[in-house]
Amino acid sequence: MVTMSEEQPRSDEPNPVGCNKYRRHLLVLFAFSLFGTTLGLGIYSHLQKESQWNLAAPCLSPACLKTSEHFTVAMDPFSRPCDYFLFACGAGGSSTNEERQSITGSSNKDNGELEVRMRKEADVQGESDGRLDTFPDRQTALLKAIKEILESPEEEGVSVSAAEQKAKKFFKTCMDAESQEKVGSEPFLTLLQQLGGWAVSGGWNQNDFNTTLALLMSQYSTFPFFSVYVGPDTGEEKNASNQHYIQIDEPHFQFPIDWNSKTRKSKASTRYLRPFYLSCGQYLALLDVPSGGTTQHCGLYISLSTTLAVATSPLRYRLSQKLLYHRITIQELQTLAPAIDWLSCLQAIFQPLPISQSDVVLVHNFPYIIHMSQTISQWQVQHEMMGTGPLHTYMIFSLLQTLIPALDSRFFQTMRNYSIATGDTQEEMPRWWRCVQQTERGFDTLLSHAIRERHAQKEAEELIHDVYSSLKKKLTDLSWRDNKSSGFILNKIKTLNPRLSTKTCNLNHKELNHLYAEVVLKEEDFFSNYLQMLVLEQKSRSRLLSHGTRTEGLSITPSISGNDIIIPVGMFVLPFFHSSYPRALNYGTLGSLMAKDLLHLLLPDIHTQANNPESEGMCVWSHYLSVTKGPGQAGTFSLPPPKQQEVWVQYSALQVALEAYKMSFTRHPTDSSLSGLSYIHLFLSSFTKVTCDADSFREFMPFEPSFLVTVLCSNSGFCPKPLTCLNKSQSSPHETCQSRTLR
Repeated sequence: MVTMSEEQPRSDEPNPVGCNKYRRHLLVLFAFSLFGTTLGLGIYSHLQKESQWNLAAPCLSPACLKTSEHFTVAMDPFSRPCDYFLFACGAGGSSTNEERQSITGSSNKDNGELEVRMRKEADVQGESDGRLDTFPDRQTALLKAIKEILESPEEEGVSVSAAEQKAKKFFKTCMDAESQEKVGSEPFLTLLQQLGGWAVSGGWNQNDFNTTLALLMSQYSTFPFFSVYVGPDTGEEKNASNQHYIQIDEPHFQFPIDWNSKTRKSKASTRYLRPFYLSCGQYLALLDVPSGGTTQHCGLYISLSTTLAVATSPLRYRLSQKLLYHRITIQELQTLAPAIDWLSCLQAIFQPLPISQSDVVLVHNFPYIIHMSQTISQWQVQHEMMGTGPLHTYMIFSLLQTLIPALDSRFFQTMRNYSIATGDTQEEMPRWWRCVQQTERGFDTLLSHAIRERHAQKEAEELIHDVYSSLKKKLTDLSWRDNKSSGFILNKIKTLNPRLSTKTCNLNHKELNHLYAEVVLKEEDFFSNYLQMLVLEQKSRSRLLSHGTRTEGLSITPSISGNDIIIPVGMFVLPFFHSSYPRALNYGTLGSLMAKDLLHLLLPDIHTQANNPESEGMCVWSHYLSVTKGPGQAGTFSLPPPKQQEVWVQYSALQVALEAYKMSFTRHPTDSSLSGLSYIHLFLSSFTKVTCDADSFREFMPFEPSFLVTVLCSNSGFCPKPLTCLNKSQSSPHETCQSRTLR
């Protein structure tokens, strides 16, 4: 038995030293566990975020495979952040360098060398990787979409409406240049005889002036002495009904007109009268007119043309003198301009609609209309006994200009040569382009329906909703100068309703067939088919006057009609939009373009009442100068107000489109990828690409559009990482302007 002394500690009592040591181990273990858990959660969250932006299934639809030619991984803005803010639009470099120098002064040497190096790199990359295809302008994209529809083969088991078959036949006969060359000028000469001949070649039966004029305007869409169209009165109150009126304006003359702002008079440009006279003689030769009558009849034609042109005036002058939208009844118009039988002419144009003398029309240059009437009366008296018929000859020449697209290439080339002589340097459009435009004139309702059916599905409606919702939030957050005015503007913005196209696009196949039931087209006879297209154009004017709605699908920019913002289906075509695209691509391209269109549409109200366009525009500009010129140089170079405004529009459109995409992503938290670019990378690259290639307002920008991406990433936590350059002295945003200004 072992006896323990009282001093010896009992084994069942705790040891304070060992207990404290144990506690420390537990605390260390807990700390490491907490750190590991936090680190794991951070890594998991980071990986989740990275997977959100980077891991996505590639889009393999035919539309995606086709548009992938426009993109490459090298366009990722985060792959070369040091150079991205000066990324040159186009393979040969951007023209904005010269523009930038004209605004900011001479560029410093380092900056110039940087741009040269970048452009060389772009050229090398283009040679090695294959140069990227550029986006077409939006008008070209729309025409190509229509061309695809018109050339699409009939699929087995898929019925094509009779109306669509007629449109395809019209386009096919237009493209058949060989048939037109065979018939030469014979179709026009035959038509000329049906109209009673003309004094130039003899055998003129001297038809009544107003009878011939009414026939040309109603059946051949030719308006020799004044133009007639249909549209709303923009001076009416916004809350009024969308009533459409007959509108009368000065005509289009075949030669340039000079305006003298001091005398407030117009005159034909004398340096172009000789080419005009020569083209007149060439037309007569093509129509087998003996050369002996050329001098007299071409001389009278030019004399009458220049006499009428004296009373024309440019739009800016008519606006300043309030010469637009002059409301007058047909009876009052008859009293003031009696040479024209207004009621008979307008009844012929808008048949079968009932037109009466008490109906109101809108005149846009009343002094010209009065001068035109007086000139016609004088020439009728002077030349009635001589039998030269200059008024009739003038009308026939106008008809010839209308029908040149349906005649053989000699007539078109004569017209083209004269255009070149008057300074037209535009490249001649390919034949398919002209044929699509001619088909569109007569079959616009059908083609709008076809585009909507093929392209603008529910994804289009969602994009419109998201962009406008984001835009309203952006405009609501603006800093307004006047509370009363801002209340009116904000209420207007909130009450406007964006909608896709108009009711005419909702016609079914049966209704479309009925609309074109009277059209009977002939094989290998484009001239005859073209005349039917002109009749269709007349019927379209009548429908617009009677129903007050028009086909908007073949437009490419939004417009306001009452409380509606009309978003035309013509915007929703490849390569800017497709229902199978990654949403990042749709919102980066068409979303940003739509935001710019809407901002420009609403800009007059916004620019005069809000502070943000000026402050944000200068903030972005200061940021650009601090990056390219170095710290302390932000206030050295000024930016003109129009460019400040455009900088704000472009940057705001990027913000609006991005917020719209985030709305879409919230509803559908997945997306597909394209060309190795996914989500935010694809969105930002799409914005830069479409702004470089297809934005008509880019020419007003003082720097490359890609720099706006740099600004966005510097002032937003949305980008995976900021576009900063460690080997260049870039000032932080707060040195140039407050970051919150750009959010």
